[in-house]
Parts: sequence; C-alpha cells; structure tokens
Amino acid sequence: MRRLAAVPAFKPAYLIHGDDHGRVGERRARLRALAEQEGGVSGAEVFEGDDATPEAVAAALSAMTFATGRRFLIVDGVERWREKDVDKHIAPALAAMPPETTVAFFAREESRTKAPAALHAAVKAAGGDVSAEGAVKPWELPKWVRAQAQRLGLEMDAAAAQALIAHVGERQQRLTRELETLALEVGAGARVGADDIDERAADSAERKIWSLADLLVARDAPAATRCYLQLRAQGERLPSLLFWMTQRVRQAYDVVCRLDAGEAPAEIKRTLRMPSRAADRFIADARRADVASLRAAIEALADLEVSSRGGTELDEDTAALRTIEQIAA
Repeated sequence: MRRLAAVPAFKPAYLIHGDDHGRVGERRARLRALAEQEGGVSGAEVFEGDDATPEAVAAALSAMTFATGRRFLIVDGVERWREKDVDKHIAPALAAMPPETTVAFFAREESRTKAPAALHAAVKAAGGDVSAEGAVKPWELPKWVRAQAQRLGLEMDAAAAQALIAHVGERQQRLTRELETLALEVGAGARVGADDIDERAADSAERKIWSLADLLVARDAPAATRCYLQLRAQGERLPSLLFWMTQRVRQAYDVVCRLDAGEAPAEIKRTLRMPSRAADRFIADARRADVASLRAAIEALADLEVSSRGGTELDEDTAALRTIEQIAA
C-alpha cells in the first residue's frame, strides 16, 4: 500500500529571531516555500520594508478573505517594532486569530535591536512558537571556522582561522561564503595558512564600514558620503552601520588615549584583533586623529542612533547624511 506524504502541521504564529541572520533567512525562505507549496505563488502574504508595520499586519489578520486553504503571512523586520505598538495592534489581533491562518514574524537582531518582549508574549499566548537562531560565540568562532573548512576539504590552522575572522568579521554567513570561495580557488585537500588568508580574503562589509568611520575621522565629507550611499545601496541597514561605525571609532579613541598616555604602539598592536599589517595601518590612522574629534564623532553617532529609533521626523538616510556632514565639517 502506498503511503501518503505527511502534511506539515502549522501553528497559528511563529517568531524566529536572533543574530544569526543567515539562519533566520533560511527559516524564512523555507516557510515561504511551504506556503507556496500549499497555496501556489500567491500562498504567502509578505510584509517587508515600509509595509511591515504593526498596524498593517493587524489589519491584514482582521481582514476577510475568500481564499481556500491555509493563509500565511510573513512579516520581516519586527526587530524595529516598539513594545507599545505590539500591545496596541498585534496582541489583540493574535488573540483573535482567524482559523486556518499562520503568521510568521522574523527579527534579524543586532546588539540593542531586538524583537519586542511583547511580541514574544503575544506569539506564545496565541499558541505559537518562538525560536532563537543565535550566532556562534566570538570565542568559539576559530574552532567553528576550522570545522567548516574541514567540511569543505580544506586544512586550516588556528592562525589562519583567526586571520579569516579578522578580515571578514564574525558573521557566520560571510565566513562560510569566504571559505566556499577559498575552496573553489585552491581546491580540495589544500592547506590554507594565515598568509594565504591575508592575500585572498575579500574585504567584508564591516571593513568597508570601518573605512567609512576612518573617512569621518579624517573629515573627508564627500568620500564619507559616497561610502555611506554605496553601503546602503548594497543592502546594509542603518542599525548595522551604526554598530560597526561606533565600534570602530571607539576603538580608534581607545588607541589615541593609550598613545597619549605613553603606551608603546607594539603593546597596543598585540591587543588588536586584526592581522599585523592591518593593525599597523589602524594605529597609524589613529595617530593622525585627536581625542576631541573622536569624542565628538562618538557623540554624534549616539545622537544618530536616537534619531534612527524615532527621535526625529527625518528619514534615516537624511539623518545619517546630516550626521556625516556634522562630523566631517
């Protein structure tokens, strides 16, 4: 007797959140594929960008529909939602969920940008699931990189793994893409050392963001503006840009303070998590800055973070470009 394929059992609501953006994206793609398998290409209603507001999602959940079969709503960017908006719009809508409906919320979290606690509670109260997709901890990354390299047929020592992380950053998806590129270039069974990584590893978006921060400190407004617009055009979000820019400027501020206190550059270099040549360049760049300008840049970036969270009526790009002009003036 032929067995029937098992039909997936869907819950009313899901919240998939975490700082492993690749895994969050994979979960989203898989759910959308299942939705389209159930109801065709129009089987999923997708809310993203400016359309992904608590009001719009609540209205869609409350709207009448004549579609047959299960209805799916996929909502991106909920890490930007505010607690009070979830309490006002989403919690009541989930409490009165229509039958044969599934809504999935996706939050790509970073630093302080998190899915609201009220959304966690509302999804659970509706009988849904909350899943965290966390990235590998920074201190575990070298071991993880070596394991991924071995899976791809590469031999990589600890120094090479550290060098790759310094070049590419700590995002697992970017590290995986770089390892896959290396495997294609050097072939299975090759041994990859730190020097090979320095020569071959492509600059990551984080490195470009650091370049943006360096341009701000150097007060090169035209170049900083071009760099910012390029990063935005390639899909980088402002919260991510702010995180890495602030980290870079704070690191430069720390280096300048240590230099002013008489600490030797060689001692500072040993504490920087970056390849030797990159550390030398960074310390040289920091020497050309001063404490006052770096402090002012940190304060301006903090003000921009407040603005990006609703502290201004300007759109986020206008606010960011004005901040760049202020810092580089």
